Amino acid sequence: MLQEMGAFLKSRKKANLLMVAINAAVFLWMILTGGDPLDVRYMLDHGAMLPSLTVQGGQYYRLITSMFLHFGAEHLLFNMLLLVFAGDMLESRVGKLRYLLIYLGGGLAGNLLSLAVNLSQQEDVPSAGASGAVFAVIGGLVWLIVKNRGRVEGLDSRGVLMMAVLSLIQGFWETGVDHFAHLGGFLGGFVLAAVSGILWAGSRKNT
Repeated sequence: MLQEMGAFLKSRKKANLLMVAINAAVFLWMILTGGDPLDVRYMLDHGAMLPSLTVQGGQYYRLITSMFLHFGAEHLLFNMLLLVFAGDMLESRVGKLRYLLIYLGGGLAGNLLSLAVNLSQQEDVPSAGASGAVFAVIGGLVWLIVKNRGRVEGLDSRGVLMMAVLSLIQGFWETGVDHFAHLGGFLGGFVLAAVSGILWAGSRKNT
């Protein structure tokens, strides 16, 4: 069993595995130190996002720290299972640096859109989770499919597109889900994948 687990981890892409490991380690640390990830107050004390604290309180670091916090084990597990496979698909095709740019930049874009919507609607709702970054990864995959007109070796283009559409729709139907973080992450990942691809191609031509 341990040997199989070791082989599985060894086969994973390194940057993606690092993001999964950080998310899991933060959650484990919170549990081992007696914290309750289901307690909103505790989560806010440890970096979850709340519009009033983020903007009026000037605590803009929450736009980043909230990406590595999860409201319970189920929340963490769902995000990480999706990331393990979608993230590997993206990293194997764009490389470590572009993957990290899409993941982190797209996650930030998701939080910014969520924050903007909350402020415009005068709502003060706490949020946390890697789902915006995960949707950024999906957005990056969709860009690759669009760029290559549906022909990406080793990638089920129809399956990825269906997963993206269904995940976005599900987010808008479910209550208690920060669907604007999902949408912002998806759009951010799509744009970052496109822009970084153009810059990367340009830099290669100039060398």
